[in-house]
Amino acid sequence: MAMHKIKISVLSALALLFSGCGASEGPATPTPKTAEELAYISDNSPITKARLDAAISPLFDNPEMAETRALLIMHRGEIIAERYGKGYNENTRFISWSMAKSFTGALIGFLVSDGRLVLDDPAPVPDWQRPGDPRGHITLRHLLHMSSGLDHTEVAEENGATLYEADTNQMLFLSGANDMAGYAEARPLEAVPGEKFEYSTATSMILADIITRTLTNSTDPKMRRDAAMRFIRGRLLEPLDMDGTYFEFDANGTFLGGSIIQATARDYAKFGEFLRNNGARKGAQHLPVNWVKFMRSSSPNDPAYGGHIWLNKHRPEGRKQVLFPDMAPDTVFAALGHLGQQIVVSPEQKLTVVRLGKTQDDVLQPLYDQIGRIVSLFPVNR
Repeated sequence: MAMHKIKISVLSALALLFSGCGASEGPATPTPKTAEELAYISDNSPITKARLDAAISPLFDNPEMAETRALLIMHRGEIIAERYGKGYNENTRFISWSMAKSFTGALIGFLVSDGRLVLDDPAPVPDWQRPGDPRGHITLRHLLHMSSGLDHTEVAEENGATLYEADTNQMLFLSGANDMAGYAEARPLEAVPGEKFEYSTATSMILADIITRTLTNSTDPKMRRDAAMRFIRGRLLEPLDMDGTYFEFDANGTFLGGSIIQATARDYAKFGEFLRNNGARKGAQHLPVNWVKFMRSSSPNDPAYGGHIWLNKHRPEGRKQVLFPDMAPDTVFAALGHLGQQIVVSPEQKLTVVRLGKTQDDVLQPLYDQIGRIVSLFPVNR
């Protein structure tokens, strides 16, 4: 009888042991977050706080997406989630990198609507207007669609260029730094204007120069800066209450319309909301609806690129996919920048998502996918 009891005790102990092993191998149930930990999400969120937090937290916690410094979500015009990494807050100004290009596209639209520039006229670059210069066939539309045909190499990996030979590096930091637009405009053609898509920061600098020369005939750098900033403040920053936004300029007085604006996450969201609302804010129409429609329409040479803004559509074979066309409506559009800067806008979902941080460009896909998961949580309002 005693031996029987011992056998039962041993079997019981083994059962408990194996039971414990099995439990340790399974996924641990996450501890529910406290109300304080979820306080960055508004009570007005249409998505439950726990569910939305589960989609947002990987941006900050998953090493694949390191490092997210700011995440802001606006729904129906209200901030419903706002989270910052350590050392950053709502007053921090973050660098735009190439998100600046979409600002430049909007600024061109103001001058087109004023009748001071024409979309399909030859781009008013003086050096291109000399008799016999084939660059005289480049139009504003070509520039906005990144199809100028100019020989611009954006990154070192293209065409076998070294780090120092890429036009973006030469223009921003090396031989072209004093007059960036002059460097960009001096490049020869490598293709017929309108026939080849080639994403290029240099192209946006040409547009910034065109804006500035349309506003002033002066060649004095200070006069150029002042004229551009009066225009930018009066047409964009002040109407949108973007008082935390600063434009950078080169030594020639041309704003860095392809790469460097400094702004808060809230200001970037205001710009996204401005485009979501077709160029209107608080009942006032600032940028014509037709221009925003142009920006958000596919260019002939890349369905995923519009008028200086990215679109949520599949790209031609051989080109790296951006955004998340299989996860959200194809009406989604975005201003995107180096190291994972994003202003993602979904008109059908009344949604704007801003992500700012530092994720290397060659490992961005997990970040895009996670933003896609966040966007897909929200209902489509048709």
